[in-house]
Amino acid sequence: MARSQTTPSYEVTDIQVLEGLEAVRRRPGMYIGSTDSRGLHHLVQEVVDNSVDEALAGACDRIEVTIHPDSSITVQDNGRGIPVGPHPTQKKPDGSPMDTLEVVMTILHAGGKFGGGGYKVASGLHGVGVSAVNALSEWLEVEVRRDGKVYRQRYQRGKPVTPVELIGRTRPEDTGTRTTFLADQTIFKSLDYKFETLAQRFREMAFLTRGLTIRLVDLRVIKGEPPWRETTFYFEGGIASFVRYLNKNREVLHPPIYVEKQVNGTLVEAAIQYTDGYAESVFAFANNINTVDGGTHLTGFRSALTRVLNDYARSKGLLKEKDLNFSGEDTRQGLTAVLSVKMTDPQFESQTKAKLGNAEVRGQVESVVAEALAAFLEENGSVARKIVQKCITSSRAREAARQARDLVIRKSALESMTLPGKLADCSDRDPTKTEIFIVEGDSAGGSAKQGRDRRFQAILPLRGKILNVEKARLDKILSSNEIKAIITALGTGVGSQFNLEGLRYNRVVIMTDADVDGSHIRTLLLTFFYRYMEPLIENGHLFIAQPPLYRIETGKSHHYVYTEEQKEQLLKKLKGEKVAIQRYKGLGEMNPEQLWETTLNPENRTLLQVTIEDAAAADRIFDMLMGESVPPRRRFIQTHAKNVRNLDV
Repeated sequence: MARSQTTPSYEVTDIQVLEGLEAVRRRPGMYIGSTDSRGLHHLVQEVVDNSVDEALAGACDRIEVTIHPDSSITVQDNGRGIPVGPHPTQKKPDGSPMDTLEVVMTILHAGGKFGGGGYKVASGLHGVGVSAVNALSEWLEVEVRRDGKVYRQRYQRGKPVTPVELIGRTRPEDTGTRTTFLADQTIFKSLDYKFETLAQRFREMAFLTRGLTIRLVDLRVIKGEPPWRETTFYFEGGIASFVRYLNKNREVLHPPIYVEKQVNGTLVEAAIQYTDGYAESVFAFANNINTVDGGTHLTGFRSALTRVLNDYARSKGLLKEKDLNFSGEDTRQGLTAVLSVKMTDPQFESQTKAKLGNAEVRGQVESVVAEALAAFLEENGSVARKIVQKCITSSRAREAARQARDLVIRKSALESMTLPGKLADCSDRDPTKTEIFIVEGDSAGGSAKQGRDRRFQAILPLRGKILNVEKARLDKILSSNEIKAIITALGTGVGSQFNLEGLRYNRVVIMTDADVDGSHIRTLLLTFFYRYMEPLIENGHLFIAQPPLYRIETGKSHHYVYTEEQKEQLLKKLKGEKVAIQRYKGLGEMNPEQLWETTLNPENRTLLQVTIEDAAAADRIFDMLMGESVPPRRRFIQTHAKNVRNLDV
């Protein structure tokens, strides 16, 4: 076939070889995931991970992270310090040896985690990480204290601009690495580091690395805040302290069960505590990496839990001969646990390291956890009976929930044209093109039904506030008409039976009034989705609509504003003109055209996508706000009340 005249050439000269760290600058997403806020914070994490690996090697017990006023970052540790001196294999263009410090900072896949005994355990192969940070920084300066000497080198966009210099001397015991960098503003959309985001991750790392102190200092001047903020994390109890932290607002049945044991080179740590609640909160880590998709270590943990509780219940006559064994789901109701394994050669099933694949780890974890749990149950009979009784109650509720779930599924199949909850469905049946708005009340539902585009937008009005699922078992939850309406409309099932492939709409949008009741209903819905449809959030299908607070008219024109600050700014611009201000207390006050123009029309609207940045933090917040314990909720409200405006103006 003849080549088209417009086909570009493809010759020897078209083959490019990217030198040094240029590949990282060309495709930053391949190395740090993205160039948005998440990628920006990932830079800090990569440098801190190197220091944590020093702690895991027993060479470091203190890390300090500082955010400077110009948004540069300093990470300093008291580890061994990056080796300095001529590298045996890497050469400069003139043939002279390259300094080892420069090798680590400028060459991908160079580091101490690939063998050679420098590290038995590491969070990752960070020769990639620190050099990628260097490549994506406007400038970076590293200072090493080692062997009684202080060395320094400076880089710009990954390239050294000074040699490795000896700049001073210090005491032989004064060792460590100090890295300061300024992220490249030509690559990152913003250099706005979130103190809370960094603090949450450092808290988690301090829990997982017992005896490690991590201090975070923010020297930026922030509007409405003091000139600086700081926090320090240190947990002598390690992951047992982590479990106590997660259960701070819950009624617990016993102190944490803690076990730590080395098995064939793998260090297995587990902390287990049952509460009187219904939610399962289990977090698994491998070499301090949160394996959100689980893996062999989590499989071994769950197997041990189910087997030991069944064996104990049978041996004590709490499960009769005619009774079925507990399922894994039964044994995990109300369970809070943290599992951490540390090994020399972790095998992850993807680049994101979300799932551990080492086959041998399953048996190692199962044996360690089973031995510790069995011993605890035998030594604590009264607590053991409470836990088993909880499993029995869960088993009965599971059967009731199965019957209720089957009823929901049958209704979904039989009533596809007249789904419950006054659903006004859309005409398009392609799930990738459709969206559903879950609306508060018949009044707002009426406006939304009239204002929507019927081709791809469905409306599901709810009557009042749905059940608080944080305080109820699944069988009771599935008996709620409003929740059944949501489950049936979405078509995914719920809980352990959730199947994303059945989702009938690409976007699920929560649309409630901008008042206290609307905020409460939104929180109840978010709690339900987080506890029983979490993959909906993880896969980016859940959103919150942003209707305007005010409509401001002046002459023949009008403006919609969404915050009090926007209103004040607009009124300043319109100073001297005659204006009419309409405050929308509820969606029902907007006519269909206004609702379409501001909140439903994809070309004009703003939707907030719901994400789970940190599962442990989300779990604790939902329990605090929606759980049984009142004092923590009262403290939260009192603490944050100053940030809340009167919504009923």
